[in-house]
Amino acid sequence: MMVVTGATGNIGRELVRQLHTEGRGSGVRALIRDAARAGAVLPAGVGLAEGDLGRADSLKSALDGARSLFLIAGVGDDAGILDVARDAGVEHVVLVSSITTVTHPHLGPARAHLAVERRLRESGMAWTVLRPTQFASNTLWWAGAVREESAVRVPYPDVGLPAVHPADIASVARAALTGPGHRGRTYPLTGPAPITPREQIAELERLLGRKVACVGITREDAYGPMAAMMGAEVANSVLDLMGGDVNDALVAVHDTVARVTGSPARPYRRWAEENADAFR
Repeated sequence: MMVVTGATGNIGRELVRQLHTEGRGSGVRALIRDAARAGAVLPAGVGLAEGDLGRADSLKSALDGARSLFLIAGVGDDAGILDVARDAGVEHVVLVSSITTVTHPHLGPARAHLAVERRLRESGMAWTVLRPTQFASNTLWWAGAVREESAVRVPYPDVGLPAVHPADIASVARAALTGPGHRGRTYPLTGPAPITPREQIAELERLLGRKVACVGITREDAYGPMAAMMGAEVANSVLDLMGGDVNDALVAVHDTVARVTGSPARPYRRWAEENADAFR
């Protein structure tokens, strides 16, 4: 049995869908907080278990009999979840961490991810660590502004990062959960090429058939709303990663998706085509 946490999120939902398509749905238990919501987005026949990632003890029944666990770091009580998983007899954990553990290990969020990785490696369970870069789906932050103003205000509009499609993270996770040779491996995950916010907005323009302005703003102007939403430390970290402190490791393109899955990494254009309705 494989337990997928965050099963209604961008990565977990796609992972459950891929496993179901492969005919493994009966061996999947999707961990969710709200069964009513899950029924609308998850395939029929997939087992459901309710639990709160912020309360590790609430996951005990969900992990009963599980051999593998898919976990996204930074969403809940990671240390507690790993302890409960180990005590439940889970053999293998596929952990989504962050490429910033390599590119910007001094940042607070990166240090937190490194601590979870270390906890997993010392747990006694087998592990596979995925370290994705910026998600293509981060541009959903712009959806309201695109719909209502046909304009996006963004710092560092011409800094390009190799944004990764969440479905590619899910594909690598699926390979790690179901295939041999992935235990004890750490995988950096990127898209196929760097793409700037200005270029992403141009893709949205193409799909929407109307002008969407890309308005460059200062870091200071961007900071206030971001800090109000995510806190000062995280806001400053995100702004560094968006362009304030870019280094060669952050913009590097990795071929991991193709090597692990046998299919090339999906470009941002594909993500935009699949999610264009969110911007209409």
